[in-house]
Amino acid sequence: MRYPQGGGLTDQRRAFREGIRMQAAEMFAEGQENTTIAKRLRVDVRSVQRWRRTWQMTGSDGLRSAGSPGRPKLSEKLFATLEEELDKGPVAHGFSDQTWTLARIKTLIGRRFHRTMTLSGISQMLRRHGWSHQAPARRAAERDEGTIAGWVRETWPQVERPRRPREPGSSSRTKLASR
Repeated sequence: MRYPQGGGLTDQRRAFREGIRMQAAEMFAEGQENTTIAKRLRVDVRSVQRWRRTWQMTGSDGLRSAGSPGRPKLSEKLFATLEEELDKGPVAHGFSDQTWTLARIKTLIGRRFHRTMTLSGISQMLRRHGWSHQAPARRAAERDEGTIAGWVRETWPQVERPRRPREPGSSSRTKLASR
């Protein structure tokens, strides 16, 4: 079962459901009917039918949980190797500056481990292992706050797209034609 926002079953819930399937397997061995099993276990008859087919083909092992579908793409050993590569810096891997981006890390993972991962998957993996976004440690010495404030006050309004002028009495509702 899938849930919104990419969620899934917890390990406890997965184990609970596996227990129900194992109870069903015992009842299959006793020769009980699908409807009886469904009633006793409080599940749908179709689920019991599906479990019975699996049980007949593979036995009780076929009803065991396959584990979390969200297994990590990189094992702990491979992630430790990735950390070593990240510590070498982007320039050591052929990039022009010293900034690690998710796209660059994705390229590194592809080159080094021959694996593909999405940018969000890489971000989540890095956060799970205690990595955070890079941010400058200090502001540039050349930064001139007065010039920046002037630019925001004078230049930005010219660059920013003007909003559509609002006509008096208009609204987002469609006006009905008079009869």
